Amino acid sequence: MAYAPSESAALIDLPEDAPIQLFDLKTQQASIRSALEQRWIDILDHGRFIGGPEVTECEQKLAEFTGAADVVAVGSGTQALVMPLLAMGIAEGDAVFIPGFTYNATANAVLLSGGYPVIVDIDPRTFNMDPADLARKIDETKAEGRLTPRAIMPVDLYGLPADYTAIQAVADAHNLRVIADGAQAFGGKDNGRWVGNLAEITATSFYPTKTLGGYGDGGAILCQDADFADRMRSIRWHGTGDNRKESIRVGINGRCDSIQCAVVSEKLDLFEAERARRITAANVYNQRLGNIVGLQEALDGQENGYGLYTVRVPNRDAVRAALSEKGVPSGIYYDMAIHQMPAFAHFAEAGSLPECEKAADESLSLPMHPYLSEGQVHKVCDVLIEAVQG
Repeated sequence: MAYAPSESAALIDLPEDAPIQLFDLKTQQASIRSALEQRWIDILDHGRFIGGPEVTECEQKLAEFTGAADVVAVGSGTQALVMPLLAMGIAEGDAVFIPGFTYNATANAVLLSGGYPVIVDIDPRTFNMDPADLARKIDETKAEGRLTPRAIMPVDLYGLPADYTAIQAVADAHNLRVIADGAQAFGGKDNGRWVGNLAEITATSFYPTKTLGGYGDGGAILCQDADFADRMRSIRWHGTGDNRKESIRVGINGRCDSIQCAVVSEKLDLFEAERARRITAANVYNQRLGNIVGLQEALDGQENGYGLYTVRVPNRDAVRAALSEKGVPSGIYYDMAIHQMPAFAHFAEAGSLPECEKAADESLSLPMHPYLSEGQVHKVCDVLIEAVQG
């Protein structure tokens, strides 16, 4: 499954009046439907709807693709974040450092494990955790003495890997574990290594609109330590041993359905070609929009997996309305920073994470999927440029 990172591919041909989709699952499904139907027949025949051979197949294919030592398929991307924290024994009084601009699952995972989320500001260039602010927050937490720093949970937002070189250096200096939230970033790379093999532990999601998604909830934990992966397999089945009866540790129902793993395995065979077309579309966006809006910037050696293509526009809501009027869909991920949400407001004061708050006001996601035509990508650019420049 080797892939040349510099390669891109021609976008598909579509009629000029074909509607632009923010995501497009139907076109992809048409190319694999017969194979999926046969897989589902096989599942009906063997009857192992949970823990069937499709689960093992999916885990093995993901490990082979990413270079991870082992992979454990689980029931959702959130479970993929919670379970490693449980395995580490995160408990009340333990601090887990997370970025403040992310999906709420990142914060919920820490709280569900019993830990305390300490919220870190982001680098405005990348939208990802700022290693300098991370170091400050760890020092402040230690000086205060109320919490014990235990782990760092960076997020690979929109498909771009976090700065794991700098983050790991901070983690090593303080003897902390790193769990990557790679839910949006399957297909991203850093210096030739795939997301899933950049941190000790990586969580990913099989939510349908992800770069590698199923047709329901699902996720996976990618590990550099096979023994840790075995512990995850126990935890996903209520902490039971090999007999699946006696709990030898605290666990949850974290199992992934055979059907979701079958879908992911089938889609993985398309992944390289789809990634290449995402890159092509992103290159057009980058070239035409670079002087018009703020772009997400990769660090040296990084490659964005383009789970989403997100720009910054100061008058975001007005621009989005103008796009909609011209038939160009868009999304906002996210319009609130974590500490601006009622459930998490007590973890950081308003104004204390200025880059997160600014990103929440300015971020706008454009259509990004492998089934855009060249004409559609240029239309998105045309309409966006007109909306921004007036």
